Amino acid sequence: AKLQQKKYRKQLQKFLLEGQKPIFEAISSNVKIENIFVTPKLVEKFSSEHSLKDKIILVNDVVMAKIATTESVPEAVAVAQQPVYKIEDFQNFKKIVMLENIKDSGNLGTIIRSAAAFGVDGIVLCGDTTDIFNPKVVRSAVGALYKIPIVKTELSTGKSLFKCHNFIATVVKHDDIKSPKEIDFSQPFVLMFGSEADGLTDEAIGIADMKTTIPMSNLTESLNLSVAASIMFYISVQ
Repeated sequence: AKLQQKKYRKQLQKFLLEGQKPIFEAISSNVKIENIFVTPKLVEKFSSEHSLKDKIILVNDVVMAKIATTESVPEAVAVAQQPVYKIEDFQNFKKIVMLENIKDSGNLGTIIRSAAAFGVDGIVLCGDTTDIFNPKVVRSAVGALYKIPIVKTELSTGKSLFKCHNFIATVVKHDDIKSPKEIDFSQPFVLMFGSEADGLTDEAIGIADMKTTIPMSNLTESLNLSVAASIMFYISVQ
């Protein structure tokens, strides 16, 4: 139950997986599972997997409701170890996404899911971005969380490490904006997105080599962040 809180997830380097499908997806992605809390309805399903037998803890519905984070209580919750990556390993990545000050857990999870779907090599988190192991992020990412490397660092560190990459700032309105179609995405790049409310900070825009935005009708001021990111990911692989 403590793993519902960020401070304990950080301290213990563990997180929660809720539901049968997410648990089995994590196992197939070689995520290390510590324990699986399961109700009698699913105990046979998990027991049939030989490698899981020693990890199963049978609980009743009251206990399951206590450790789960959703209103609709799942029949299984697992405690898993957080995957750990080093930012130095990102230097050979061609397609990198940098997210700054992303607060909305649902948006962050959806961005991770889209990034994995469109072949992004890795994601770098900067600033005050929500915890990627927040249960809502885990659910929104739908298994993609452990299929793409994710690290957290400072903007300046990212800029100094990725010297061979073009830093592309996504902005709504700014000087010197290029259409996404004018950008050569065949070259290594770091595609930057800012918070839902404020966009990228001046510091982030200042380190960019170029700026871009998605052309839209004058009737619309902006797109939802995860929608905009998904469109840019699709454009970058064309």
